Amino acid sequence: MNRVVRGVLGIWLVAVAISAFLDDKRVTAATAAIAGAGLLRNAQAQHCGGNVLLGIDTTTD
Repeated sequence: MNRVVRGVLGIWLVAVAISAFLDDKRVTAATAAIAGAGLLRNAQAQHCGGNVLLGIDTTTD
């Protein structure tokens, strides 16, 4: 479930980045693009740095 949420949020942030870029909001576009790419990478790699920092283990035995 965690992975799906990161993937959906990543796609949404990339869409926000494209929209912001088209509206000449470069800082917003860059920020959203970096965050979206990071979330998509986390979803693809099945590894979340935030969970590691917080000591959360969502893996199954």
